[in-house]
Amino acid sequence: MGSGKPTYTGGSNYEENADLYESDEPEDEGSLSTNQRFEKLRRLEQLGIYVDEAHHAFGVALAKDMGMGKQTATSLRTTIDELAASLKRSGTQVVGCFNYTGTPYVGKDVLPEVVYAYGLREAIDKGYLKKVRIKTYVNSRTAEFVKSVIQDFLSHSASQQRHEEMLPKLAFFASTIDELQNELRPLVVEELAQHGIPADRIVVNVGDDKITTNDDLREFNRLDHKDSDKQFILLVNKGREGWNCRSLFGVALFRQPKSRIFVLQATMRCLRSIGTAQQTGLIYLSADNKKILDEELQQNFRITVDEMEGLAHDRTVVRVFPVPPPVTIKLQRIRRVFEVKEKVLVDGIRLELDKADRERYQLLLTTQEGLMEQAGKVQTEDLSHLREQRQFSEMTLVAEVARYLNKSCLVLRRVLAQTEEGMDVILDAVNEHNELLYDWVIPHLFKELYEVGGQETKEEYDVELVKLSEAGYELSAKQELVVRREDTDKLGEKSFHLDAYCFDSVPEKVLFWNLLREGRVRKVYFTGMLTHGQSDFYIQYIDPDSHTVRSYYPDFLFQKEDGSYVIVEVKGDNMIEDPVVLAKKQFAEQVAVASGMTYQVIKGSEAGAGSYSFLLDGHDSGGIQDDLGL
Repeated sequence: MGSGKPTYTGGSNYEENADLYESDEPEDEGSLSTNQRFEKLRRLEQLGIYVDEAHHAFGVALAKDMGMGKQTATSLRTTIDELAASLKRSGTQVVGCFNYTGTPYVGKDVLPEVVYAYGLREAIDKGYLKKVRIKTYVNSRTAEFVKSVIQDFLSHSASQQRHEEMLPKLAFFASTIDELQNELRPLVVEELAQHGIPADRIVVNVGDDKITTNDDLREFNRLDHKDSDKQFILLVNKGREGWNCRSLFGVALFRQPKSRIFVLQATMRCLRSIGTAQQTGLIYLSADNKKILDEELQQNFRITVDEMEGLAHDRTVVRVFPVPPPVTIKLQRIRRVFEVKEKVLVDGIRLELDKADRERYQLLLTTQEGLMEQAGKVQTEDLSHLREQRQFSEMTLVAEVARYLNKSCLVLRRVLAQTEEGMDVILDAVNEHNELLYDWVIPHLFKELYEVGGQETKEEYDVELVKLSEAGYELSAKQELVVRREDTDKLGEKSFHLDAYCFDSVPEKVLFWNLLREGRVRKVYFTGMLTHGQSDFYIQYIDPDSHTVRSYYPDFLFQKEDGSYVIVEVKGDNMIEDPVVLAKKQFAEQVAVASGMTYQVIKGSEAGAGSYSFLLDGHDSGGIQDDLGL
């Protein structure tokens, strides 16, 4: 039961003055609990809202939320809007509402305000999901379907080995409990017995506690655990959306369910990635269910069954093994300790605003007549007045500076007022170009207020190019980009810390062969294929996008005749100036220099064309040639 109090629409006059009405009426325990949570939200200075499975959360009827009908009162989007209106009056603000979904469409329309980074096509093609193999049965009876599915599943190599120490699993979806109990389950038990597999490898989850015991639920919830011995899952209306079982390698649907979207949700369950190599998810369907899947894929992901099956199938799973003895090199670990000391405040600080390069902040429009630049034919116009600039007042300027310098606003106000330029000049400058505040004013103030000192120490340590593993490592690669040690005759003696190298591109493979045949190269190793902790040869850098510390695994390491080492990264021509690539280069060069090595980035076009001599000479790659000769 509710509190009995009337509710008012967010932002209305009644809601603004709700505390004047019926304030003495008692509230029930549920209302009090809700109000306590709401009051805690109101205390936050800023609130970000994250919505999962947004295609449900947008309301009872998505079409209504998208303007195709009246918005419902139960819509979560309506609730969020009313929450934002209430928080705004208390001085709190909702800074953003981020909606996540795997199906960002309603019919042919994309959902509004949804974070959409990867579609199904891209996720499979990039290896974030398993590849797909769909097997369709026409005019098949249930017994024939079950027998064929189990035989096919057990025949695949992926089902005969553990992945991340977990057994690969197969799920059968039945349309009713009666069908599962009286038809599907006996057939599965019988077929498993033919293969010497006991019935206790089966787990059942149907949502009925008379059939699904607490032990069954516990086993179902721990399927993705190395100690789970369950391998065959029988389900009715369970294990659909939101079920995350990475060790699920196959799903089977024979009877047509009542819900069409069920077919899509159920078949997608076996595509979660597992291990370092891209595995294959097996989907077994009747002809009717395949037709439904094809239609649902087109409606929700803009892709057909045939297109989905074709994705990433040019890549195969390759198992590689470390070649003993392990290859080790010595690297220098650089440790820097910084110390910040406050300086004695001095009146009359000079910010030198007159020396700031303001042209870099101008918005310029250049108009050129024709393809060739000629005198009088090029006009440049300053459009800086069109750029939106925040207009600071004395108070907001001081507050913004205080955010960065960790000083009292009163102290900083006095410091700014007593500079040679004075507060008015500073305000004029930063209001004309906001960037000056962050690129010039704040850094100059920091230097005047603080002194940064520190010390640097170097520590030498041994790095193994690959960690020994009797089971080896699984990777996925195109077969034409795999080079094995036996393919290289005697040249293999100067390489291969693993028995096979799986290259990502043709330029990498070409560069490897050239360095392998190069007489001035003593040893060469491809180090860019193990990127999940199997190697200690990595360089930490600060990612410019997320501002977090990440690990980077260079592509090649080779040793020259004089014993010195060169670290090499192969990058596409269009990625040479990418901020992430430059960040990796900055930190890699620091490690290389400290360790007596050199670091080089080579363009993919140069590596593919055999233009690699600069790697041995120690010079940087030349610029991109102008093909037009202009």
